[in-house]
Amino acid sequence: MKHLIDIKDFTTEEIDDILLLAENIIEHPDDYSEVCRRKKLATLFFEPSTRTRLSFEAAMLELGGSVLGFSEAQSSSASKGESVSDTVKTVSCYADIIAMRHPKEGAPLLASQRSCVPIINAGDGGHNHPTQTLTDLLTLKRELGKLSGLTIGLCGDLKFGRTVHSLVSAMCNYEDIKLIFISPEELSLPAYVKSELAKHQNVSWRESGSMEEELPSLDAIYMTRVQRERFFNEEDYLRLKDSFILDMEKVGLMKEDAIIMHPLPRVNEISVKVDDDKRACYFRQVSNGKYVRMALIKTLLEVQ
Repeated sequence: MKHLIDIKDFTTEEIDDILLLAENIIEHPDDYSEVCRRKKLATLFFEPSTRTRLSFEAAMLELGGSVLGFSEAQSSSASKGESVSDTVKTVSCYADIIAMRHPKEGAPLLASQRSCVPIINAGDGGHNHPTQTLTDLLTLKRELGKLSGLTIGLCGDLKFGRTVHSLVSAMCNYEDIKLIFISPEELSLPAYVKSELAKHQNVSWRESGSMEEELPSLDAIYMTRVQRERFFNEEDYLRLKDSFILDMEKVGLMKEDAIIMHPLPRVNEISVKVDDDKRACYFRQVSNGKYVRMALIKTLLEVQ
């Protein structure tokens, strides 16, 4: 039985297989409409979510399966003091696969050690978000036609941004990658992610404090919001939340064939006027998320 807790749980070949399957599902959806018939997905979301939870539910329904679960901790027995281990052990008696989001880092890993069914990490604190990373990889592949030889700027909250941490790990699987980390010093990339990068000769990286200087060289800019829920101090959040905003003037500095990505939700870090630009692909990114989760569910359940 295989789980997906960290993107490093999958080899490069396994990741590529999931992306290939997702593209095949996009091209031939009817071929997959019954592969999970009589299978159940449990969505255990101890932290609020819109896109990720609904994406998992839509994915399972389009595979012919069914969904059960909860969308906040208050509506589960966690509000009575039940442990994550007991919740997961119980739910794994009812479902064939579990997608779990939790505000505490490491909670999905603990769940995988107690579960009788595959666990998918749907986000744990500021640590990891591997299914968003699969979504991001599929988006890069479909929009730019490749995953190697790319220069990617990651901008905003790089300290608490779990989507950034997972994507950096994934890009280490590919050749000739250049990563530029654009953020205020207080929200710079954590030391443990930098340590991982240092192990890979195929990836070069540097930090920058200027979006304008970096945009002309990028194949993709990956915007992130400054996350209020990760801050202990409201004053720090208010001081940093508008650090980097992508507007039409800045978009004009980008290459014509570059793309703009965002894991969403957006607050104000991308102007709504950018939405109509052909380079803005964050809503296409959302759509890709459903298909890549369909591919992942099918793979982990080993259904034909």
